[in-house]
Amino acid sequence: MKIESLDLLLQEELRDIYDAENQLVKALPKMAKAAFSEELRDAINEHLQATKGHVERLEECFRALDVAPKGKTCAGMKGLIEEGEEVAGQDAGDELSDLAIIGVAQRVEHYEIAAYGTARTFAERLGNDEVAELLQETLTEEEEADERLTEIAETLLDEIAQVEGAEDEEEGAALEEDDEAPVGAVKPKVKKSTGL
Repeated sequence: MKIESLDLLLQEELRDIYDAENQLVKALPKMAKAAFSEELRDAINEHLQATKGHVERLEECFRALDVAPKGKTCAGMKGLIEEGEEVAGQDAGDELSDLAIIGVAQRVEHYEIAAYGTARTFAERLGNDEVAELLQETLTEEEEADERLTEIAETLLDEIAQVEGAEDEEEGAALEEDDEAPVGAVKPKVKKSTGL
């Protein structure tokens, strides 16, 4: 399809986003299932519901433009989802696995933020306030989801730091005991944690 106007470019952007959101509706349940943290699982499940709403809102945009709601394969989202499946299959501790899932989820959010921001700007330029407002509503929700993921990641990072801090204290106590060992006794080498 040759794109000869901003109207057609907006329609193509919406088709791409529409496919991306529909891919996410299928992928988010798997991501939630892979999460260890209840808070992360809840956030993903809540975003799944929001994503279904985003699909409906995009369908409103198509109706406002008087075009059929139809997607075109979004290769970017397909790649991000494949990356998410890879991350979910990694052998890592609970917190580290969740942090990896959050990393992928935030890349998804940033991709969507860019897509919705672009489409909204095109709609504004075309003077289509209805479509621009619908897209802005979703854009705001995507930004809020990204912020929530950041908050969950910070909590997980704090938990990891506390565990590592406790391990460092135990190692320090073991080293002090070793300092009292008889002359000539071999002291074990303890790897120091660098922290976060």
